Amino acid sequence: MPGSVSPTPPSATVDDAAPSPLAVSGPAHLLRVTLLMAGSCLPILGAVLIAPVLPKMQDHFASTPGAKALVPLALTVPALSLALLAPFAGVIVDRLGRKRLLVVTTVLYAVFGTAPLWLDSLGAIIASRALVGVAEAAIMTCCTTLIGDYYTGHRRVKYLALQTMCASASATVFFVLGGAVGAAGWKVPFWVYAVSLALAPLMASALPRPAARAATDEATDAATAGDTYEATPRLQRPFPWRQLAGISALTFFGAMVFYTVPVEMAYLLDDLGVENSGVIGLATAIASAATVGGAIAFARLKRAPDPMLPAVFAICAVGFGVMFLAENAPLLVAGAVVNCLGTGMLLPALLTSAMSRLAFEDRGRGTGLWTAAFFGGEFVCPLVLLALEAWMGSLVGAVGVLGLAAALAAAGLWTAARQRPRGAGPQ
Repeated sequence: MPGSVSPTPPSATVDDAAPSPLAVSGPAHLLRVTLLMAGSCLPILGAVLIAPVLPKMQDHFASTPGAKALVPLALTVPALSLALLAPFAGVIVDRLGRKRLLVVTTVLYAVFGTAPLWLDSLGAIIASRALVGVAEAAIMTCCTTLIGDYYTGHRRVKYLALQTMCASASATVFFVLGGAVGAAGWKVPFWVYAVSLALAPLMASALPRPAARAATDEATDAATAGDTYEATPRLQRPFPWRQLAGISALTFFGAMVFYTVPVEMAYLLDDLGVENSGVIGLATAIASAATVGGAIAFARLKRAPDPMLPAVFAICAVGFGVMFLAENAPLLVAGAVVNCLGTGMLLPALLTSAMSRLAFEDRGRGTGLWTAAFFGGEFVCPLVLLALEAWMGSLVGAVGVLGLAAALAAAGLWTAARQRPRGAGPQ
């Protein structure tokens, strides 16, 4: 899932030559890892928990002007905050300190996340959701940075990979949880955001303040991670905007493909007569589990990402096609599973493709721009589908158009790959 994406160096080039600055066994280590993984799941909680109750929110605010467009924004507006802050998140973390910022924003996450319980205005709820996104941006950046601070070499790769897996798997749990508690009312799932109040004091007491390491240690870390590091200053050179522009644009579109099922599944099921929030949450969780399966499949294939992208977009398009043709809930879920299997491979393929275009010195800014493109695509996803729905006359028709666009992207990428000279690098 999109809230904990982290560039992970290839494991084949990573070893344990550089010792981790902290103990890597024992109860303190286990608690530290558990807290970092739990913190990494909070942005996923914010992204998917209320998805099953969106139809109920829609009914509640039916008399509010523009509610049809505004209610889905309650789910996706945190992604806008993430998109706007991602390029600057690293600077903010370095200025304020990782641990302090993590503890403060974990508390604020609970404050902003539970705010809709006391709010009656749809506009105020959306504003509170935007603030949730601000907290999520800081939490996600802090957790990932602390993993890099605490661990080196193979262990760093291991825990960054575990972070991604925990975040992806947690989406399935949160879909089910949101559907189950949402059966008691559309406001009830917002209570779950208070869980971060239990994490904050544990983070304050159990997470050590990371100590700055010498340049020689950082050089060893870079070498064990397969990155190029030079102790002497490098000459200034231009940032590779052109190389990153294409993959960022593709990522922006890929994010819309990725987020369609989580955002619209409840509405699509509702159109087929499925109104039970628990059933909607379970159906969306099944599709989300396919996303995890796709990510695992991508990791095991161990192939370069660029040649895989046409096939991955084609799988997503097939899933959208099945959803477009579905006349009953089981077939709709089957199409969503196929689509999410593709999106599970799409996210790591896009990220590793972007990383292959960046030198060590550009990776921070490049990752921030890629993250901004991804969360920007997530934010506009419901707006694009709303416009397509108005044009096509139905939401399922809008999904069909997006599937056609994914098929065209697959065909374009395949054609470009065929025309590329053999052995050429990523374009």
